[in-house]
Amino acid sequence: MISYEHPLNERIRTFLRLEDLFEKVTFFANREAAAEHHSAIVTLFEILDVTSRADIKSDLLQELERQRQSLESLRKNPDVSGEALEQVLNDIQSASQGMLSMAGKVGEHLRENEWLMNIKQRAGIPGGACEFDLPSYRYWLHLNPELCHENLSEWITPFLPVQDSFRIVLRLLRNSGKIFQHIAHRGMFQQMGQGCAAHMLRLKISESLPCFPEISANKYALTIRFVTSGSGQKTKVYENDVEFELSFCTL
Repeated sequence: MISYEHPLNERIRTFLRLEDLFEKVTFFANREAAAEHHSAIVTLFEILDVTSRADIKSDLLQELERQRQSLESLRKNPDVSGEALEQVLNDIQSASQGMLSMAGKVGEHLRENEWLMNIKQRAGIPGGACEFDLPSYRYWLHLNPELCHENLSEWITPFLPVQDSFRIVLRLLRNSGKIFQHIAHRGMFQQMGQGCAAHMLRLKISESLPCFPEISANKYALTIRFVTSGSGQKTKVYENDVEFELSFCTL
């Protein structure tokens, strides 16, 4: 099965973007080649941009506190594992403390690094990070990989409380959804009603199917088109029935 997630509000959209970026920066930062370290730096700049667009620190703290209060009310529920509940509450407490311990705005340590900000400015120009534009950056990229790893870790580590926090929120969100089995007849599926008032949709289909979903959703209706596309071809609706799993996830 291949999973597709569709956020239904801006906050969850931001968290999913950050999740994707952190996965990339972690992958590239642990590699050895100069080109891979460049990819890590560029991704780090993307993380800085995403966290700068909103008060991510306040949003995460508010959401963690809301989830803590909600989970605390389950302590006396016999159907809830006390051990599992305590672990989640401890994770939330640890993440909240990490966020509160962050001095200043998220990413302030990068903005104060003139060398990195010069690279960021040049990297925003197509081909702007060439060796003749940034000789000091080329020099850094060709240092011993261990030294590059140390620097990258130094620049990434201050962001980790943000990563820990949105991971908890997304884990709780994903676990909240109840799975429903559906069939999209001739590649089309529509559902009306209150189920679309969720925070995120999760959809799974067999990875063997030659199609992918295009999702449109609001509080009134959900529409899913399963479409196909080939190299250089326009998309078109898949003409066969598609069996899929659908979850409405709500915090």
